[in-house]
Formats: sequence, C-alpha cells, structure tokens
Amino acid sequence: MNRFQTTAVKQDDFAEMVAEDVERALAHYDEAINRPTMVSVGKIAGSIASAVTLLSPKHQRAIDAIHADLPGLASKFVRALAAEAARRSEAGIASATNPTTTLLAYVEPPSQPKSDDLESMLIEDWAGRVAGSTYLEENLGIARSTLHRWQRRGDVIALRKGGRKHVFPLAQFVDGRPVAGVRDVLSLISNPRLAWLWLTRPSAQLDGRIPIDLLRQDQVEEVVEAARVFAPD
Repeated sequence: MNRFQTTAVKQDDFAEMVAEDVERALAHYDEAINRPTMVSVGKIAGSIASAVTLLSPKHQRAIDAIHADLPGLASKFVRALAAEAARRSEAGIASATNPTTTLLAYVEPPSQPKSDDLESMLIEDWAGRVAGSTYLEENLGIARSTLHRWQRRGDVIALRKGGRKHVFPLAQFVDGRPVAGVRDVLSLISNPRLAWLWLTRPSAQLDGRIPIDLLRQDQVEEVVEAARVFAPD
C-alpha cells in the first residue's frame, strides 16, 4: 500500500507520519533550522494533510482547481499563524486552548445549509468522508453487530443514504471506536444530519473551533455545553 493512502490508516497516525517526513525533509534542506521549529512545521503539515483527506470529494476537487493560488494562500495562513503565536507569547498565553480568532479572519467559515436542504445534497459534499458497515469492519475492525448496537444506542451518527442504507462519517471514530460525546450531542440535536453538520463546522459557541476536533481531543464537556446552547428548543 502506498504510504500516503489513508484508507486503512488512522487519521492521527497519518498526520504523525506526514510530520515525521516533513521534519526529515527540513533537516536535509536546511541544517540551520532548529529542532523545535522543525517539529512545529511538521505538526502543521501533518494536521493539514490529515484534514484535507477528511474533506468531501467536492471540496477536494475545489482545492485541486486552485493549485496556482495555493502558495499565496499558504503564505497568508502562515503569516496569520505567526502573528497569533506572537500575540499569545506577548500576552503570556502561549499554552492557551482557545482558538486563533486571527486565523479565522482569513478563512470565512462555510455557511450552514438548513437541515431540510441537506436532503437534496450528496452526503459526501457536506459530511466529509463516510463509509458503510463493510468498510468499517474490514478497515477499522468494527464488527457489524457492534456498529448496529452503537447505532441503536445513539453512540454513533448514521446518515441515511437512499432507502434503508446508512453510512457513517469516518471523523467520528478514533482507534476503532466512536469518540466520547457523540451520544450527548445526539441527545440534544436529534436530527443526525443537523448534528453532524454542527459537529463539523466552526461553532460560534466554541469561539470558532470545530466541535468534532475537540471531541477527538477528549474535550467533551465543553462541546456538550455548546451543543446545549445551539440545540433548537
């Protein structure tokens, strides 16, 4: 298997693999670069590469179409990242967990379609990478019986895809299990499509952070409280 084919590789492992490769390339390219900088650059590259693989096919194609603009957009992102890091350093909050509002100014969050509109859209165009029970069993080792049990208990988000078939967004799984907090979010936002839409977009209740990213980092309580504020009455 090509090492950059992520179908059977966990996203976190993939990001770490990319980071290590970037660190080695930097060390070869410029011996004067200090080790902490190499590690930071590697983490940035790995995180971006991993995030891109989770985009929907539609959004991946959109990125493919702007190859000529990518260097300029990347430079803008890096400058914003450096400015935010400097601001935190000067304020003595280098280890803060709040997001970078400076960075969000450069990237306009995608507008959220209404839940009714999602029915007429291809799932992959708004939900990111999804898979059925066969894929999850063969690649993540999740038995069909276990998956169905999780679905009945509301531990996973299942999206209907024609007839009675369901697919499952891959970003909700870590180490072959659904991330903690999905059940809590579903209990507050009962529509699975609306729940996943909220989980995967920058949230005003979380200062622009993406809820599913926080759940993958075990920040469950903060996400659940944000979902409670967002949830329709």
